[in-house]
Amino acid sequence: QKQLAASGGGLVQPGGSLRLSCAGIRVEVDHYVIGWRRQAPGKEREVVSYMHNRNGSTYYADSVKGRFTISRDNVKNILHLEMNSLKPEDTASYSCAAELYTDYLSNDPDYWGQGTQVTVSS
Repeated sequence: QKQLAASGGGLVQPGGSLRLSCAGIRVEVDHYVIGWRRQAPGKEREVVSYMHNRNGSTYYADSVKGRFTISRDNVKNILHLEMNSLKPEDTASYSCAAELYTDYLSNDPDYWGQGTQVTVSS
């Protein structure tokens, strides 16, 4: 099974914070990246952030750098995305994904799941 389950979305005012979680991570190789993508209505899906499993290095899209933080609870095997200083343009469906044998997360992952809706509005 290659489904990942994202949760934690909701409605938040501009400047607010949310913490997303991704469970169901059952990747049986060592070399992979795991992270978050988002898709807003009428827009293409974009990669927001990801983490390299081997060395923990991280990537952030310029639009979220300094505001979002990706982390992983290795005991519970859950991936998190801490989102601060949220803006209306962050409104989107956020989903987690994992891609094997690569150092980058693309829009063609090996593991994915349904998203959780984040709405930033006053």
